[in-house]
Amino acid sequence: MKKLFAAAVLSLVAGLVHADGSPVGLWKTIDDDGKTEKSLVRITEKDGVLTGTIEKVFEAGKQDAKCDKCSDDRKDKPVTGMQIIRGVKQDSDDKLHWVGGEILDPNNGKVYKTRLKPVEGGKKLEMRGYIGFFYRTQVWLRVE
Repeated sequence: MKKLFAAAVLSLVAGLVHADGSPVGLWKTIDDDGKTEKSLVRITEKDGVLTGTIEKVFEAGKQDAKCDKCSDDRKDKPVTGMQIIRGVKQDSDDKLHWVGGEILDPNNGKVYKTRLKPVEGGKKLEMRGYIGFFYRTQVWLRVE
């Protein structure tokens, strides 16, 4: 009985450690103003690589929007269901950061290099998109 209880506790702790250090999950995106809820993005991991897909757009009148400003394979595709994060991997030197991929802003069609960092015990995600020395950072909120 004690072994079973110990195994259950260790499993729970391992799950919490994974949740704290991983951006995998459902996130509410918040605009640069820090207030406006924009969308829900689900981040998944396969073979150590993260991708993020828009599940829902909150802005009225934009739920059926298409990415008419995109210049890659996402051009003229619906924003809802669109993969906006691609190719992100955990930094080998700093396990708190996820780097090396890209994020698409479907409002302007621009693709940025990206860096993700779970903060506040995994309750928030610092999402940084950058080109050279110019960058934007948003803080997303974990939904699940």
